[in-house]
Amino acid sequence: MSSKLKSWKVEIPIKVPSLNEYISACRTNYHKANNMKHKYQAEIAKYISHLPRMQKPVTIDFLWTEKNNRRDYDNYSSCGRKFILDAFVASGKLPDDNRKYVRGFSDTFELGKDYKVTLTIKEVDDGNT
Repeated sequence: MSSKLKSWKVEIPIKVPSLNEYISACRTNYHKANNMKHKYQAEIAKYISHLPRMQKPVTIDFLWTEKNNRRDYDNYSSCGRKFILDAFVASGKLPDDNRKYVRGFSDTFELGKDYKVTLTIKEVDDGNT
């Protein structure tokens, strides 16, 4: 008998750095890049703090909202996904962000009034429910 799978929706109202910005920080020095990553993880953690600790595998749908068309989709979504998933692990919301716990993700993009990322997180039936 399987239990009902849970889902959550969370909005993170920040402008995530682009991969170009992160690479530039990495090239400047390790500490600058590390500080950038920890700064964004701490900011993201504020918006996911209400979520429960997830023990089942999940999929995550990312809805990226930008104020304009200046940044390439892959540039900010790749870096943003990395910082967001690392924040989930650092905050204890996911045991790990490997394939055992994150079974997939999708990206959708839109223009809007403000920068934000809206996550729809869904538990996946791993056959052990």
